[in-house]
Amino acid sequence: MNKNYCPSLTQYIRRTTREVKIGEIPVGGNNPIRVQSMTTVDTMDTLGSVEQTIRMVEAGCEYVRITAPSVKEAENLRNIKAELRKRGYNVPLIADIHFTPNAAELAARIIEKVRINPGNYADKKKFELIEYTDETYQAELDRIRERFVPLVKICKEHGTAMRIGTNHGSLSDRILSRYGDTPLGMVESALEFLRICEDLNYYDIVLSMKASNTQVMVQAYRLLAQKLEEEGLQPYPFHLGVTEAGEGEDGRIKSAVGIGTLLEDGLGDTVRVSLTEAPELEAPVARMLIDRYSDRADHSPIKPVCNVPIDPFQYHRRETKEINNIGGQNVPRVMADLSQLTDVQYADLKCVGHLYSMLLDKFNMNDLGADFIYTGDQPISFMLPNGLKEVVDYKAWVKAGSQEEHYPLLTHEEYAATTVLHPEVNFVSFSIDNLTDKALAQLKANPTTVILLYTENKHAMAELRKGFFRLMNNGITNPVIIKRQYTDMHAEQTQLYASTDVGGLLLDGFGDGIILSTALLSSRTKEAWLSEIDGLNKLSFGILQAARTRMSKTEYISCPSCGRTLFDLQETTAMIRKRTDHLKGVKIGIMGCIVNGPGEMADADYGYVGVGKGKIALYRGQNVIKKSVPEVAAVDELIELIREDGKWVEPAEVAFAE
Repeated sequence: MNKNYCPSLTQYIRRTTREVKIGEIPVGGNNPIRVQSMTTVDTMDTLGSVEQTIRMVEAGCEYVRITAPSVKEAENLRNIKAELRKRGYNVPLIADIHFTPNAAELAARIIEKVRINPGNYADKKKFELIEYTDETYQAELDRIRERFVPLVKICKEHGTAMRIGTNHGSLSDRILSRYGDTPLGMVESALEFLRICEDLNYYDIVLSMKASNTQVMVQAYRLLAQKLEEEGLQPYPFHLGVTEAGEGEDGRIKSAVGIGTLLEDGLGDTVRVSLTEAPELEAPVARMLIDRYSDRADHSPIKPVCNVPIDPFQYHRRETKEINNIGGQNVPRVMADLSQLTDVQYADLKCVGHLYSMLLDKFNMNDLGADFIYTGDQPISFMLPNGLKEVVDYKAWVKAGSQEEHYPLLTHEEYAATTVLHPEVNFVSFSIDNLTDKALAQLKANPTTVILLYTENKHAMAELRKGFFRLMNNGITNPVIIKRQYTDMHAEQTQLYASTDVGGLLLDGFGDGIILSTALLSSRTKEAWLSEIDGLNKLSFGILQAARTRMSKTEYISCPSCGRTLFDLQETTAMIRKRTDHLKGVKIGIMGCIVNGPGEMADADYGYVGVGKGKIALYRGQNVIKKSVPEVAAVDELIELIREDGKWVEPAEVAFAE
């Protein structure tokens, strides 16, 4: 199998692509990675669209996308563009097209770029499985060509760029029938249109493979890069994005897991972070992700990978032995680092999801309760709550009498030198340089060892990934907890960087746990430091959920809104979240319109989709259950649907004395 999808798995090198001119701001080639976003105002509101575009540009957007669902909106792009130019803003505009080739053909004459969705540009989705022969399939391709060629010719004539943007949720029935709901289907959906463009010698193209499922999204982009090279097609720039990422912390984590993983391997030429928030809030998040790579090329060298033991285009979790409750078929575990606290109190465990009630004299664990705490050389003096286990430094463990209720953490030197180990679980810190032949032999011989894998390399994900490759290539099946420390950076940076570094490994099936550390306690008040630990604990669970490896809370697949949206998406999302965020593991799709709704929420349990002014359709999976529910009653009806399926539980009402 050809596993090549990026320039290097160990050295940071951006993929070499064609340069595509989009107005006065080219993308690809030697240009920096660009930032873009999309307006949410009705496209027929000229001044509203202009004002919002200006706010987006001033927030850092280099391209602005505007929906054009019909010819009248496409025509109004002329007025929006004229007013922007009048005010001195030359930002390239992109028309977002679904279902309406005539709108695309008009927009291509007016603005700098059109985005077409190959899943619905020439197809009407009916969710039908159709049996195709080679002849009937070719007839479908001929039909698409006839519908698509006029747009290509107009783009060539007017110097207009095009994005062929596949959405996982809106693959055509034709693609689904032949390739299934797969990354390969996503790639082939774009290639069908791309081959037509190349036949007509049109190359001003950007490609995207968006999905709300980060595993699928990353696999599709990787496969696209590989297929372009395999077929001898041009190396087109990639536009990166996770669709319907959601809002707040969850939306940022999910975006970073998907986008950051690809940026780490040098893929991506323009980025859009899709948040269910005001569009001007998206650009700073995208910029923060991108700026991390401004000096990445000077990272510490990592030796090339000789053998890639995984399939980068499909998810398979690394096979590991089960040690206690780590590895094997267990979900990845969360370990919290409390080693800087010299005297841990009952109340301090609140920051790791274990709440103590003085009144009841007992602990309650919430859905984000850590599985392990690392306390360094100061073992806790009181009995821990059920479900929480303690890890201490090896010397402290020996000093305390090698107690079975504490698990020791050894350096690799201590591990090599000692024979006195815990009978069940021993944690050992390794960097890739410590994974020598001798260490690997010891790991293979000791069935109680859990590895804490860490790195100090700026190119962290790549070095940690190579560490996993080394373990696999040597037949080592010990579980691995991924350790990362982030100091001297604000919370949002830590959020994005950790989501990238750890999330990228999880997407490849690596990692049986996660431990995140922060700055020294001495540089903070205790309250501020505990607040940071609380944030890291929640972040750890958020990363695991975004990577689809451990579901610990309700997941919302929420679109970022656009001019097609039929209700206040931010307000509605907040209202649905408020009433359902206790439903652990339930996935709810919240879609502003019907364009991508049923598809993008394909793996959601329930869907809430705008279908008309004040009207909502409710879905169970991909099936419409209620077609035209008044918006004022729709959330109640959604909850009733969940109740009918036996998935509803009442919010917990447990009070704790502070």
